[in-house]
Amino acid sequence: MIVVGGEALVDLVPSPGTRDPSGPLLPRWGGGPYNVAVALGRLGVPVRFLSRLSTDPFGTAMLDRLRRTGVDISLVQRGPEPTTLAVVGLEPSGSARYGFYTNGTADRLITDPGPLPADTAAVALGTLSLVLEPGASAYEAVLLRESEAGRLISLDPNIRPDLITDPDGYRRRFRSWLPSVGVVKVSDEDAAWLGMHHPDEWLRAGVGAVVITRGGDGLTAVTAAGQVDVPGVPTVVADTIGAGDTAHAALLARLYAHGALDRNRLSDLDLQVWRDVLSFAALAASHTCARPGAEPPTAAELNASAPLKAPS
Repeated sequence: MIVVGGEALVDLVPSPGTRDPSGPLLPRWGGGPYNVAVALGRLGVPVRFLSRLSTDPFGTAMLDRLRRTGVDISLVQRGPEPTTLAVVGLEPSGSARYGFYTNGTADRLITDPGPLPADTAAVALGTLSLVLEPGASAYEAVLLRESEAGRLISLDPNIRPDLITDPDGYRRRFRSWLPSVGVVKVSDEDAAWLGMHHPDEWLRAGVGAVVITRGGDGLTAVTAAGQVDVPGVPTVVADTIGAGDTAHAALLARLYAHGALDRNRLSDLDLQVWRDVLSFAALAASHTCARPGAEPPTAAELNASAPLKAPS
């Protein structure tokens, strides 16, 4: 089982065919960790979501979507506070800009659930939940405790600079987590913001493997075995909302298929396996880019578009 922890929120997205901020905005379920959990469920990977959802209509709808996707919701907490909102602006390229409404929202008030269930193999964390208190401290406690218990930790910082009031303090805190982290999935822009300008810096900081996403240019993985690059999959971009989250979920799904959701096993993977993992992540992200909002593909969709040989 992979436990995904972090926020669930509502993206308010311009209606298709318009980027006018005064035009109609359509609600789309989102939040980086929520998208990762949904994507894993659609890929057929056993996944459990750890978060705190509002009891308002948005929160109830998001919980129902998790159930329909096959995500285990036994660790979801509920509260009467409103759901976090993100107003999305789209650039001509389809890339997204976000304005967040987070004060007093439900997902910030999550409490530490204590040790995770015994069937947990890996824990994936990231985005706003690692920034906004008091929830950030709860997720930090989960990260450190579960790493100490031998679980693989996967981290996607997914930096939102407007919400980080003390950038240098956050960078120090983030770096303090890295010796406990097996995999970091990070965009090239976020790596630059964090001051990690060379891929080898992640390994020196204690990370087992770093996967760097480069938008349409593809993905790079750096491990003790070396570096591997794969190109992006050409697609007509509707928008990029959820593309990085889909890539994160897909790389975890492919590591699961290879039996590598284990830090020791991860270090043994050769570059051929990493090429397979990255190619799967690139393909999955391309599907998300081809349709509005964070709508990750299913395993059947990926198999139909470009069948990949099953790991031995």
